[in-house]
Amino acid sequence: MVYKVIGLMSGSSLDGLDIAYVHLQERTATTQAGPRSWDFQLLHTDCRPYSTAWRERLAGATRLSAYDYQVLHAAYGRYLGEQVLQFIKAHGLEYQVQLIASHGHTTFHAPERGMTAQLGDGASIAATTGINVVSDLRAMDVALGGQGAPIVPVGEKALWPDVDLFLNLGGIANISRQEDRIAFDVVPANRVLNELAAEADGGSGPGLLDSGEGALAFDRDGALAASGQVDARLLGQLNQLEYYGMAYPKSLANEFGLNTVLPLVRRAALRKEDALRTYVEHIVVQVARTVAGLGAGGKMLVTGGGAHNGFLIRQLSERLAAVGVEAVVPEGVIVDFKEALVMALIGVLRWREENNVFASVTGASRDSIGGAVWIGQEV
Repeated sequence: MVYKVIGLMSGSSLDGLDIAYVHLQERTATTQAGPRSWDFQLLHTDCRPYSTAWRERLAGATRLSAYDYQVLHAAYGRYLGEQVLQFIKAHGLEYQVQLIASHGHTTFHAPERGMTAQLGDGASIAATTGINVVSDLRAMDVALGGQGAPIVPVGEKALWPDVDLFLNLGGIANISRQEDRIAFDVVPANRVLNELAAEADGGSGPGLLDSGEGALAFDRDGALAASGQVDARLLGQLNQLEYYGMAYPKSLANEFGLNTVLPLVRRAALRKEDALRTYVEHIVVQVARTVAGLGAGGKMLVTGGGAHNGFLIRQLSERLAAVGVEAVVPEGVIVDFKEALVMALIGVLRWREENNVFASVTGASRDSIGGAVWIGQEV
């Protein structure tokens, strides 16, 4: 059977909503251990940038009252549904989409307290589109004592069974090892780099000095970072943060990058170029340390927005080659839409009532079937 699904992904970097329309077909039988392998066709994709208003609403969600947070949860669900309808119309997909799988936008993430929260009410998406929806993909794993993250490895196993390692350079960088289904968050990545690039010269954010560059949405191709110098003192402070010494399974909330890492960088009072260069080095050091610690080798598939940062990829490739790992950035849309594609598969597995989260990754008491189902179609 071919499943015709839309996957939705909103990452912590707040660059926009990723939408992927994909056809999925099981190639080999699913077992209790999880899906064996699936074929996919990534037919249509789109990244819809957030308006300034939506970016500010999502960024400020954790400061809202409980009432206003729930209002935003419903409103963002309607927004997601409206974006899906526009996407369907733009690509002539009317009456073809069987299921929508929505990750939502992560706000609160405290698995140690049994809680994770993603904005984007699944019922609102279903009611707006008239299409069945799977949402709240992480909640069951957290309830079972897991980190609720990363959840992508189930898709990596099913869609790319021959790849050794995976690195997603999103708002937070996370790594997966295929052999034994180990995966965890490594280091804040694009969210911190983008915040540093967006600092207004003259310092709306304390610490970054005038570099001759205005506020930027991001450091295109890592050009600013490439022109800077590593600050050894700041790099040492970053690398000594407690999280990096913790054993996996482990995961990061956005607040770690925003409330712990960014203030540390700003207090160093560096030029923008030097702050960016130092933080790129920090990402590279932590990823290389992690890979070396796993004792992994072979090919690593690198995806996410950070895969477009040429300077970061060059630095990372050089460091990984020293430990026997080849960093490979795939061609085409997989770089940007891998996670939306995997969300589509996770949604299909939930619809089929099959395990879609690996306990070996998250530390939960068992594998689980994650996701809430909302019936949008009229019966």
